[in-house]
Amino acid sequence: MASSSSNGLDYTVTPAADNGGALAARSADELEIKLEFGGGLHLLFSSTPKHTVRLPRTTGGAPTTVRALVAWMKAELVSEREEMFGEGEGVRPGILVLINDADWELEGELEYELQDGDEIVFISTLHGG
Repeated sequence: MASSSSNGLDYTVTPAADNGGALAARSADELEIKLEFGGGLHLLFSSTPKHTVRLPRTTGGAPTTVRALVAWMKAELVSEREEMFGEGEGVRPGILVLINDADWELEGELEYELQDGDEIVFISTLHGG
């Protein structure tokens, strides 16, 4: 049976590995976003490389942005060593962020307004050697 959890802030997360990436029916006020982690970042997220999350369409009366997603991820989804993922309101230098296969710099970075069905990929470009 698929496991999912809610953090009490109207966000729901279900590891895609548990349920084939599909969630139960959702309300019209929610966005379903797919997250993927590469370059070893999955180790910071319960060793799960893919997650499907639900977010409210609006946060504080404005459309939900990548800034709100990253803040939520740092508070609720990172399972260890949050400092290896986040820096300030964003992600650490050396983490490539793709929004629907495009560099987030082309999409407005933290200000990008999330859309239902978006796929956000985080890839660490820093590796030991």
